Amino acid sequence: MAEMEFGGVTFKGGKMMVLVTALSTLGGATWGVFEFYKDYMDMKEVIQNIDTDAIAARNDVIETKLDEAIDYSRSIKNDLRDDFNRMEKNVDRIEDSNRDMEDKVKDMIDKASERFDVKRESLQTDTTIKINSLEDRLNTKIQLVLDNPLADN
Repeated sequence: MAEMEFGGVTFKGGKMMVLVTALSTLGGATWGVFEFYKDYMDMKEVIQNIDTDAIAARNDVIETKLDEAIDYSRSIKNDLRDDFNRMEKNVDRIEDSNRDMEDKVKDMIDKASERFDVKRESLQTDTTIKINSLEDRLNTKIQLVLDNPLADN
């Protein structure tokens, strides 16, 4: 059977397997700690090389541009509100003008209708007078003919 000596102690059989397992576990743990430490040191170097002044300057530039964009947006909003108010006033003015024009057209139609009615009544009266006059003359002539059938009229 195989034997193994470690630190002045001799191991045989199952104990030897436990020792090999313990040593490999210890070696793996040591390697893991070393890799973790190496990653830590690499990260530490990266962090130390970060230029925080450049980041702060970039943030200042971004903040300035953001402030400008906010001011520009506010200006656009105010301009749009002013345009809207101006358009609303124009629409109100046009509506008022349309109402005035509608009132004037209705007034003109009413006056034209009144003039037409007056003219129609005048024509009817004139026509009635002329017809009555014509009837009177005709009746007079008929009466003359009836009174004297032999007369030349």
